[in-house]
Amino acid sequence: MRTTSGPVTKNNHRKILKMAKGYRNGRSTLFKRTNEAVISALKHAYKDRKAKKGEYRALWIARINAAVRALEPTFTYARFMDGLRKKNIEINRKVLADLAVSNASEFNRLVELARS
Repeated sequence: MRTTSGPVTKNNHRKILKMAKGYRNGRSTLFKRTNEAVISALKHAYKDRKAKKGEYRALWIARINAAVRALEPTFTYARFMDGLRKKNIEINRKVLADLAVSNASEFNRLVELARS
């Protein structure tokens, strides 16, 4: 009796079809269309997981800049970060943005340090 790839192929198809649950029309039932849709979805998911990090960084920078300019309109984000660097204060942007939103008094102290 010869061996066939039937069971292996069926399992692989079932795995891909399961991943496409909720897709519309033939993209959830026809294997070829489903496979294309799943591959595309996985590609975009990978790409966007990487892009999300840059989006958060941009958000933090915008928040820090807004908070700095609210205290001193002529003082910019770039000058603020440069001032912190010169004072050897190493705080990442995520923490700075959180301080700017939740703990304004501490953030004000950092701005004064960076400006002097």
